[in-house]
Amino acid sequence: MKKTILMFGVFLLLFSCSSASFQGFYNTHKTDLGATSFQVPNVMKALLSSVSPETKNIIGNLQDVKYIKLNSVSPFRRQQIITEMNAVTSAGYLDMFRDNQVKNTRIISVKENGNVLTDVILFNCDEKEATAFYLQGRFDPDKIKTLSEAKNFEALSLDLLQSYKSNMSPSLNPSFNPNN
Repeated sequence: MKKTILMFGVFLLLFSCSSASFQGFYNTHKTDLGATSFQVPNVMKALLSSVSPETKNIIGNLQDVKYIKLNSVSPFRRQQIITEMNAVTSAGYLDMFRDNQVKNTRIISVKENGNVLTDVILFNCDEKEATAFYLQGRFDPDKIKTLSEAKNFEALSLDLLQSYKSNMSPSLNPSFNPNN
């Protein structure tokens, strides 16, 4: 009986680790209390046309965008979130930038096809909140690298979130709460 439980536990652990993806991370946390999240379906890609020229210059040609912000992150919860993101980024991604500090963790992790980045995860977790972006498209590696500076990461986060909120029509997505 113990062997069966142990084997089941190992199988479950291996299965859950191998299925780590940003979509899985997003789905797990989008309903967390205090979470703000959005993903842009193909039909609404035009929403991103109003982002600033600086942001467009950095992010390039987007095909998919997902964003999640988790508020009120306790030290224990922070460690859980970082561990989950580490599982996601270890599944076929390369770390372009990683800064693990006591009070802040920043990660820029990418998938590449030749000289072009095709998938980018931008993750920032401090003592108060965790934010993560998933971008899919064609990106210039040098421009994505500029996001390793905290001010650029925060500016991109604010610009994309404000663009999404200002262009969002309640009739298109009645469940979106712009006050979160």
